[in-house]
Amino acid sequence: MKQKSLSAGAVVVNGAGDRRRYLLMRCFQYWDFPKGMVERGESPFLAAQREIREEASLEGLEFPWGEEFTETAPYGDGKVARYYLALSPTLDVTLGVSAELGFPEHDEYRWLDYEAARALLGPRVRAVLDWGHALSARPPV
Repeated sequence: MKQKSLSAGAVVVNGAGDRRRYLLMRCFQYWDFPKGMVERGESPFLAAQREIREEASLEGLEFPWGEEFTETAPYGDGKVARYYLALSPTLDVTLGVSAELGFPEHDEYRWLDYEAARALLGPRVRAVLDWGHALSARPPV
């Protein structure tokens, strides 16, 4: 059996209550949360933080729900995406330039409320948004 390929990222939220906004990033016409491959020897939690810094240049993120996560079912060639929940103190995003590509991996980002974010996402990632929306409504651990 082939070992699954794991990527890690986070549902990044700014604001609270009805003012929550979720960071979505577009790559190849698909919207998703910032995420990327876990590197050898790296924990998925640290990989998620690194990917957010690389893709969105966001610093100062908080993870008040700790390392609680959700995962997608395997897709593509057995890839699984693991997502944590992060709070961002800022809406200031800069699309990072990929060292491999020489240009940003994403061509657009948006901070959206829950309903607008749901409308852009496909079923696999929509389930992740639903998880993050429910978790962010609960008090942190």
